[in-house]
Order: sequence, then structure tokens, then C-alpha cells
Amino acid sequence: MIVIVAGVSGSGKSTVGAMLAGRLGWRFADADTFHSAANIAKMRAGIPLRDEDRWPWLKAISAWMDELIARGEQAVLACSALKRSYRDLLLGGRPSARMIFLAVDREVLAKRLAARHGHFFPGQLLDSQFAALEPPQPGERVVSVAEAAEPAETVASIVAVLFPEGDHEAQA
Repeated sequence: MIVIVAGVSGSGKSTVGAMLAGRLGWRFADADTFHSAANIAKMRAGIPLRDEDRWPWLKAISAWMDELIARGEQAVLACSALKRSYRDLLLGGRPSARMIFLAVDREVLAKRLAARHGHFFPGQLLDSQFAALEPPQPGERVVSVAEAAEPAETVASIVAVLFPEGDHEAQA
């Protein structure tokens, strides 16, 4: 299984994803590491990415997922997956992939991004994230999870969704 922890920038997908991977004993990857140097430079400069910037990035992530699936490896991936077409690409043809979308209040996101230092994604791009966002809809293979007070609580909620029988060790 590959679990994609999705959400807008500042939603905690990297923090929660890394904690989830640690709890499950699985590999963790942050989709930011798949961005081209040109994409990172654009974001650093405060220029929002467009679809034509994102498609090669999403295809690189998809290829990585396919390699893991072919080897029978488990992983957690943090990825924004803002649009349905992006989510469809990441989940399409991959029945072992699951997506959890972190639902976080916009004001909380703005505060987090303002306090975040050393990341290439500046807070002023939050509006562009919401402009691109197509929230998950019924019929998608996506489960929205509301952020809890602490990341560990959010992780516990995700584990309960992924493994309703409570036996995640058997799935690892």
C-alpha cells in the first residue's frame, strides 16, 4: 500500500506523513523532493506553479510509486494533490494506493506559513493554492480527515481510517 497524505501547503502533510510512516514502519517521501529546480525557483520567487509546471512533477511521482508497487514496498507520500485531475493521475491504475486529504482551516494555514522559515514555498502563495484547490468530492478515492489538536492524533485518525479492523501490522 502507498498512502498519499494530501493537502494545501502548511496543512501538515509532511509532518503527519512522516509520523504515519514511522508508526507503520514504512518508507516516507515528500513530493517536494520530486520538483524540478525550475519549479522550486519559481516558488521561491513567489510565482505560482501552473498545470504545465506540475504535470512533469506528478508523472515523476507516479513513476516512483509504480517502482515501489512493482517491488511490493509500502510507503507514505506527502503531496499537495490539489486538483481532481492530479489525484486521478496518482490513484489511477493503482488499487493499492490510498489518499488522505488533510482538512485545515485557512487561518491556521496562513499562521503556519508565516511562521515557517527555510522552506522554498512562501506564505504569499497560499492564495494560489486555494485558487487551484478542487476539494475532494464524493466518488473520489479520497478520504478527508480533519486536523486534530496534535499531529499524533491526526495520525491515529488516519490509521483508524486505513485499518478499521485495527490490524495495521498485518498490512505492513
